[in-house]
Amino acid sequence: MTISRRSLVLTVLFALLSVTFAVVELPGRPAEAATTKRVLAISVDGLSVTAIERLGPGHLPNLYRLMRGGASTREARSEYEQNVTLPNHTSMVTGRRITRSAHGHGVTWNDDRPWMTVQEAAGHQVSSVFSQVGSAGRSSALFASKSKFGLFDRSWTSIDRFVVDGDADLVERAAADLVKNKRAFTFVHLGSPDHYGHRDGGMSAAYRASVIRTDARIGRLLRAIDSSSALKGSTYVVLTADHGFRATATDHSVHRYANYRIPFVVWGPGVARGASLYRLNPDYRAPGTTRPTYAGEQPIRNGDLGNLALDLLGLGPIPGSTLNSTQSLDIR
Repeated sequence: MTISRRSLVLTVLFALLSVTFAVVELPGRPAEAATTKRVLAISVDGLSVTAIERLGPGHLPNLYRLMRGGASTREARSEYEQNVTLPNHTSMVTGRRITRSAHGHGVTWNDDRPWMTVQEAAGHQVSSVFSQVGSAGRSSALFASKSKFGLFDRSWTSIDRFVVDGDADLVERAAADLVKNKRAFTFVHLGSPDHYGHRDGGMSAAYRASVIRTDARIGRLLRAIDSSSALKGSTYVVLTADHGFRATATDHSVHRYANYRIPFVVWGPGVARGASLYRLNPDYRAPGTTRPTYAGEQPIRNGDLGNLALDLLGLGPIPGSTLNSTQSLDIR
């Protein structure tokens, strides 16, 4: 049978196209295109809303950049049970309340216990935002300023990089990692305001100075995003705190308004600019100065962070979670 030159060319072209499409669609190789969404979660330990308001955009240009360019509230809440660092951060990454008997994660302590895991605290398997990201074939990192966050590294082997360092060096390492590795989820914990709050009191000169320095460090992370064509326009920032700090007090465990009142900010592609999160979410209830339980209409809590991050990444909720488990927190 004679094959014309035109038929032969078409046959070769079709074969080449078939090979090309087969390479693109190879199973087990998730796309990492420039448009792939990423989330940077920032928790500022002990960040007082009063400090944000009194220092203002002149001293805190980066926090105000996030608030003005995204959706936010200054009336989010810590977990009902405690206004303490490790229990609240565990809620952020698991989407669970604290009390073990009420389907919580059971992490009630706030010191470094190298023999413990979240699973041991809860008495059963507990998933997290890290494990969900890992199950999707993507990577995550945790940068923390306190060694007790080793609890998370022990609990979830899916954390690809875990770093403990002082805030200044930690931010430099996190910024470099953001640009180099372009991970799906990066969690950065900044502890300086909490340190100076405990040492000198909330709203002391040292505390205020630490909040200003922390703002500059947030700016360093934002510059890393701005500098990368792969990150800019595809990265969300979710910023919150584990608790506030009452003026002059050196302890934040008491259930006072200044201690359980925290900010919650979401910034990134498609986020409503300058919007109130409560206005965008009428099914959530602004709590005024109260400390709501988990019954009835809920305030926005720092524990909503994990499932919000997964929603932004296009992934389902954390199995067993109860905080924002429907991923209904709206940012548009």
